[in-house]
Amino acid sequence: MNTLSITGILIQIHDKETIESKGKKWLKQTFLIDVGGEYNNEICFQLFGEEKIKLLDNYKIGDQIEVFFNLSSKQYNNRYYHNIDAWKINGSISNDNTDKGTDESDQLPF
Repeated sequence: MNTLSITGILIQIHDKETIESKGKKWLKQTFLIDVGGEYNNEICFQLFGEEKIKLLDNYKIGDQIEVFFNLSSKQYNNRYYHNIDAWKINGSISNDNTDKGTDESDQLPF
């Protein structure tokens, strides 16, 4: 399977939730990014487990991020339910070139 990723602006970070299933407790957190599309431009991702939730620690609302994720589907009562599980988050590289030539290393040696 190819690696799936998408870039967008972080617009919401939801509260952490504790989920209990089959005698186990899981920590879950969801977040929303705006991918700038004309239709369906907001995507909600989920993070499972304390280690994955820490991925959001370095980011704040308004940051541009790239989210790597897996898709999964489960059937229940003849209906399908889909999950978008994030497993890696990177800050996007800024294309700001406003201070070109101000660094000494950019100057020519002659």
